[in-house]
Amino acid sequence: MRLTYYGHSAFRIDTDRSSILVDPFISGNGHFKGSLEEVAEGITHIALTHGHADHVGDTVEIARRTNAVVIGNFELVSWLGSKGVARTEPGNTGGTLHFEDFSVTFTQAFHSSGQVEADGSVIDLGSANGLVFHFAKGPTIYHMGDTDIFGDMALVQELHQPQIGLVPIGDRFTMGGAVAALACRRYFRFEKIVPIHWGTFPLLDQTADGFVEAMEDAAKTVLAPQIGVAFDIQPLETA
Repeated sequence: MRLTYYGHSAFRIDTDRSSILVDPFISGNGHFKGSLEEVAEGITHIALTHGHADHVGDTVEIARRTNAVVIGNFELVSWLGSKGVARTEPGNTGGTLHFEDFSVTFTQAFHSSGQVEADGSVIDLGSANGLVFHFAKGPTIYHMGDTDIFGDMALVQELHQPQIGLVPIGDRFTMGGAVAALACRRYFRFEKIVPIHWGTFPLLDQTADGFVEAMEDAAKTVLAPQIGVAFDIQPLETA
C-alpha cells in the first residue's frame, strides 16, 4: 500500500486493486505544486468527509476524467450528481460501504457541511464525517475529516483499532494542536499520525509544531511526509 499526501486534508491511497482520493482539494491548494492530471491518473474512488469547498475540491472534474466512484453522505453525493458526477455511493454516520479490496465506515465528526453558492446562499450538504478505511492488505486508516475532540472517539478505537491517523490540527475550524494531541493520546493507539488541515490558509495555524510538542513522548509517531511524494505503508500489527 502507498500513501500520498497533497497538503491540507487531501490524500491518495493506492492498493493492489484500488486508487482512492480523499478530500481532493488540489486546485487552489498552495501546498501542492503538481498538476491535477497526475493526481487524477488511475483513480478508481473518491471519498469525501464533508461538503466544504476545501474538501470537495476538484471532485467533479476528477470524476469526469476518471469515471471514479464518489463516496460521501447522501445529501452530498446527491448534490454532486446534479453537477454531473455519474457514479456515486451514498452512506451516512455508522454505515459501512464495501468495495473490492477495502471498506469505508462513516464516523461522527463535529463540524458543518455545505457550499456557498454564487449568490451567497448556503446549501446544507448533510453531516460531516470521519472515514475509517479497512483494507484486505494493509493497515486501517482513520481520516478524521474536520472535527473537534469528542468522547466517542473511544468507540472508534474500540470498533476499528485504526493504526494510522490523519488528524486535523489547524484550529479555528477544527481542534487545534494541543487538543488534537490530547485526542490522539487519550483515545487512540495510532502507530503513525499525519497532522492535516494546517498552514493552507492564513486563518489556520501555520506549523504543526504545537501538535508535535503536545504529543510529548508519542511525538515519534508523527510523520511529516513530503507533499506529493508517495511513500510505502507496510502492514502493521493490530494495536
